Amino acid sequence: MASNDLHFGTERDGDHPDRDDEWARLRAKHILPSDERPASTARGVHHQALISSDVERTIDFYQGLLEFPLTELFQNRDYVGSTHFFFDIGNGNALAFFDFPGLGLGEYAEVLGGHHHLAISMERTNWERIKAKLDAAGVETHVLADTSIYFMGPDGERLELIADPLGEMYGMTVI
Repeated sequence: MASNDLHFGTERDGDHPDRDDEWARLRAKHILPSDERPASTARGVHHQALISSDVERTIDFYQGLLEFPLTELFQNRDYVGSTHFFFDIGNGNALAFFDFPGLGLGEYAEVLGGHHHLAISMERTNWERIKAKLDAAGVETHVLADTSIYFMGPDGERLELIADPLGEMYGMTVI
């Protein structure tokens, strides 16, 4: 399936113009064939760091509901009294959180250049089980293309659980 076939039934309007030609130009200009592409200088995501307003609630959600094991918890080196804690999200990757007591941080806000959502790959059987757990817990979800579950974490952070294997998305190889 070509990437320009992924419209998911949404109609285009003036705010959502047809950009297929632009995307084709960008792909042709910047994407090398896989056999010509150099190896990345990175070795993977060490951790994605988010902010937690309630450490225990965050642990209950990520470890209890999503089944991501809590692997470590200690004081943040940059802010005395702040907790830095980590969850195993598979394949040697971690999801980390900080709390910043006393800073009076506001509600989650999506801003340009900020976090939009974090997509985490799961085997289909795990995806189906966690979907059922989210539903049973009353977490509002949106399923797209029967492979992606979108929902919000306890502090409003957007998350996606995707049943596609790492390196693939909606039947396309992306890495």
